[in-house]
Amino acid sequence: MNSSKLAIISDVHANLEALQSVLEDIGAQNIKDIYCLGDIIGYGPNPIECIDLVMEKCTRTILGNHDQAVIFDPEGFNPVALRAIFWTRDQMEQNIGGTTKSDQRWDFIGELPRRIDEGTNLFVHGSPRDPTNEYVFPEYVYDRDRLEQMFRRFELYCFHGHTHIPGIITESGKFLAPEDVGYIYKLNQEKALINVGSVGQPRDEDPRACYVVLQRDEKIVEYRRVKYDIDTTRNKIYGIPSLDNMLGDRLNRGN
Repeated sequence: MNSSKLAIISDVHANLEALQSVLEDIGAQNIKDIYCLGDIIGYGPNPIECIDLVMEKCTRTILGNHDQAVIFDPEGFNPVALRAIFWTRDQMEQNIGGTTKSDQRWDFIGELPRRIDEGTNLFVHGSPRDPTNEYVFPEYVYDRDRLEQMFRRFELYCFHGHTHIPGIITESGKFLAPEDVGYIYKLNQEKALINVGSVGQPRDEDPRACYVVLQRDEKIVEYRRVKYDIDTTRNKIYGIPSLDNMLGDRLNRGN
């Protein structure tokens, strides 16, 4: 076990093939410590299997907005996302695997925290200002007031997901995509918002699953891209009437 490394995943979105491939990549590095920054479910065809895997494999998990929407009344979702949320809720209500296992899933989602604060490292789904729902887009580097409000809310580094767009926003106002830094970012004393990307539905025009490895001792963030069987996931989506075909189409494009 490599105790100095932490794998950070986010936005699985019920994409079992992507999650399995990422977990295999994490396992190949002998990393046992895994944080999930939310949105285990929503959009994708395998919510039950993905919840079970996250429950089994992840050390700590945060509530995402899609996770929250399945339990509570969903607000602010477009029609495609809303239909997927209701379909996902229906799947969870079918007691797959028995009542005890089903209750464990509901309890797990219902008890997820909105943030994990570890001093210099803050972990959220959305933003340090609104841990569940607020987006942090790359273009926010041009909105100094917004960024200053966010940077005031954490000590040094904030790891998040939600936009499905990996990259780093520094306090000095730069956005660094993973390829801009050779997929390796050396942490320093400058505050940074670090988006770990999406496992199950990348939106940076790279269809490969994305996550990061935090090397605690070396103070390095490494972005990793992992290929997975997109066709299998896409065809599952096409076979479920409640999941719009565009949710499968976009997986090939990575947007």
